[in-house]
Order: sequence, then C-alpha cells, then structure tokens
Amino acid sequence: MKPRLNIVTLGVKSLPESRSFYRNALGWEPATGSDENIVFFNHGGIVLALYPLDKLAEDAEIPAERSGFSGVTLAINQDSKDAVNTVFEQAVKNGAKVLVAPRETFWGGYDAYFADPDGHSWEIAWAPFWEFDEQGSLKL
Repeated sequence: MKPRLNIVTLGVKSLPESRSFYRNALGWEPATGSDENIVFFNHGGIVLALYPLDKLAEDAEIPAERSGFSGVTLAINQDSKDAVNTVFEQAVKNGAKVLVAPRETFWGGYDAYFADPDGHSWEIAWAPFWEFDEQGSLKL
C-alpha cells in the first residue's frame, strides 16, 4: 500500500464558529460538499474536515471528553519567517490561543504554536532546508 493521508477530521464543539475561525484566521474557503453538518477544506491532495465532536466520537465509538494535550499537532509550513509571523498574527487576531510565540527553533528554523477554538494545536513553521513546488506543496 502506498503511504497516503487523505483526510484529517477535527471534532469541534461549534461547527459555525470553527468554519468562521478557519475562514477568517487562515483564509481557507470551505470546499464543495461542505454544509451545515460538515466542513471540508481542500489542501491539494489532503482534506481538512470539521465535524461536530460529539458525532465524531459517536461514530468512532469513543468518549467525546477531551483533556490536556492530545499528542497531535497540525502544521502549516511557510516559505519565510515573515510568513510565519503573518499567519500567526492573523490566527491570534481571530481568536486563536497563543501556545508559543514566534521563535527561532533548536533545529534551525522558525515556528510558533496556537490553539484553535477547540484546543487543537497548530504549528506555523519555516524551515530553511524545505522547498515548495509550483503548487505550494512541500517537497521533502
């Protein structure tokens, strides 16, 4: 089987609030198929979905209660330190909780962390050794 990650689904408390956050904080427009029950954001080969937390937990047959760090972070890679700062500031301006302010990293890059309205952790990062293709996808 080829390695492939197609969809990441985040359980959210308020779908309208989360849709608004991702649209305003990150400039992402909902994709075709989004409605009042689920929101999709197309990211060129991977889809980020937002779905009500209680319904996602019910579907996976696990408790919906969350506490503390989930052990997962999501990342948005940028092509410069300035881009990291811009995305981070826009997210915070639109309600993101600051987890780590923009900083130089131990691995030679630059990053910051924020939490969305549901506490999902996001990293905004720039790495001088990563390149992007013409579509803006990360080349590793």
